[in-house]
Amino acid sequence: MKAFERAEPLECDAPTLLLADDDEVFRDVLARALAKRGYLVVTAPDAASAFALAAEDPPEYAVVDLKMPGASGLKLVEQLHQLEPATRIVVLTGYASIATAVQAVKLGAIDYLSKPATADEIAAALVHDRADSSIDVEHSPPTIERMEWEHIQRVLIEYDGNVSATARVLKMHRRTLQRKLAKRPARG
Repeated sequence: MKAFERAEPLECDAPTLLLADDDEVFRDVLARALAKRGYLVVTAPDAASAFALAAEDPPEYAVVDLKMPGASGLKLVEQLHQLEPATRIVVLTGYASIATAVQAVKLGAIDYLSKPATADEIAAALVHDRADSSIDVEHSPPTIERMEWEHIQRVLIEYDGNVSATARVLKMHRRTLQRKLAKRPARG
């Protein structure tokens, strides 16, 4: 749990940002990049330590990885939102799905970005107030692999991330489900 400050003197009114991500290298690089953009950044490697930091001093902004050891980023989003509803939370993930994006927004996130996202994209998402209606809508239906991924994610969320219970509901061997979850989501 490190704090990153800007190189030049930091003003008292610099916005605070909590960055929770289990990837140490990514977390440190992103923390430095966000500190250069004017944020007072505090980092945490998991949801439990991130929430402990937030409970001491609720941040104005938070960037939360979806998949971390222990409690998921969705649980942290919910806890942060309950602690301070004004905290602007952006969820980052390498495992993007419609189900988790919808759930993140329902729990209090203002945006949901797929990795790799740049520091500029993250900073823009933190302060952006309105959805962008100019984004092109895809006209092709999702692939079967993508639909399967989305369905697995919905059931996994419904069973609070319990892989064994999800496998039983999907009538799938637990190891098969674990292999599918270890893969990156199918495009389209």
